[in-house]
Amino acid sequence: MTAPARLVVGISGASGVAYGLEVLRSLRRIGVESHLVMSRAAEETLAHETDLVPDDVRAMADCWYAPDDIGAGPSSGSFRTLGMIVAPCSVRTMSEIASGVTSSLLSRAADVTLKERRRLVLMVRETPLHGGHLRTMLQLSEMGALIAPPVPAFYARPASLDAMVAHTVGRMLDLFGLDAGTVRRWGE
Repeated sequence: MTAPARLVVGISGASGVAYGLEVLRSLRRIGVESHLVMSRAAEETLAHETDLVPDDVRAMADCWYAPDDIGAGPSSGSFRTLGMIVAPCSVRTMSEIASGVTSSLLSRAADVTLKERRRLVLMVRETPLHGGHLRTMLQLSEMGALIAPPVPAFYARPASLDAMVAHTVGRMLDLFGLDAGTVRRWGE
């Protein structure tokens, strides 16, 4: 039986909340049900990086859950999804997922995604990286996660920051077999 066209979207407190917002916009546009889990730190970052408030972001999702709602659907393997994307993903969130010691719905949902062998894409937003970060990324990769830092593709010749974000998110959604219609594909 195939999973419904449903994707869990995590937004952590790392800089780059624009990526999570674009994921939500893209999923709405292509008709994929979005289930939002936004950390408390993400709400703070949202205030620094945009003029939006958390309710604005929640309204962009089909469903949303409080960060401490450990009984929410995405906390269970029986809640069928295509997987989960964390955009952006903080080093703290990445580390919680890698350890399996989850303290919020965001890290619990990611942990469940891994245990169910579903696609987990982490748009890790940190630089420079020290050895501990790199070892954690390797550990997560070995566990089945895809580590996908939001690195711009300059061959796409983005005309604006929004275009760069849309292209990057489009490439991330490609990893789920979803075409957001925002990717300038090499050789095409």
